[in-house]
Amino acid sequence: MDILFLTILIVIAFLYSSIGHGGASGYLGLMALFSISPMLMRSSALILNLFVAGVAFISYYRGGYFKSKILIPFIITSIPMAFLGAMVNIDPKLYKIILGIFLLIAVLRIILIKPKNNAIIDQIPWIPALLIGAGLGFFSGMIGIGGGIILSPLLILFKWANIKEAAAVSAIFIFLNSSAGLLGIIQTGYIGNPEIIIWIIAAFAGGLLGSYTGSFKFSSLKLQYILASVLIMASFKLFVL
Repeated sequence: MDILFLTILIVIAFLYSSIGHGGASGYLGLMALFSISPMLMRSSALILNLFVAGVAFISYYRGGYFKSKILIPFIITSIPMAFLGAMVNIDPKLYKIILGIFLLIAVLRIILIKPKNNAIIDQIPWIPALLIGAGLGFFSGMIGIGGGIILSPLLILFKWANIKEAAAVSAIFIFLNSSAGLLGIIQTGYIGNPEIIIWIIAAFAGGLLGSYTGSFKFSSLKLQYILASVLIMASFKLFVL
């Protein structure tokens, strides 16, 4: 079972990192399937996020896709709210259902709308961006994800970024929110996972390969369909786990 768990972990890290995501929603689903203690799930997912999203950001940054002006309006509010959200101890079942529905809507929009790298990028309105960042940050910290799985489709659908720019921004967004969320968990009493080192090695290996493939090898059209597939998998996990 350990080998199967690690194999699936590598695949999840590969898929998510190829589109600039850390993979927390996938890790949470995997841990639930393998009956990992709930006390370890959220912190473990955030730790894995740090390594996978971090290497994804480096790859997309080296590819020239990172635009700080896209990130700043969202991250200003998301970091403190991720910290606060991680300190809230509530049952997120209802939120998971709402999030799952939203992800399915995002999938339909992504499939119907064909973003292109040369699309005209509209100016990001600061007030909506600050509100989106605050909401994503809070719920990211509360349920142990980085928020990029929602941010990236929003960036694409509102034409605030093309798909590779969205991947680059989402990667660093996830890394920063995961760091803040982990700090919040530490404040409320962190319980260490004795197997986290081997999990990190497996996830980092998958993330390294996935991020390189996504930033340098995959076309925007392929990334679009990978993103849609990942969102479908994430919504399924939210509904059934």
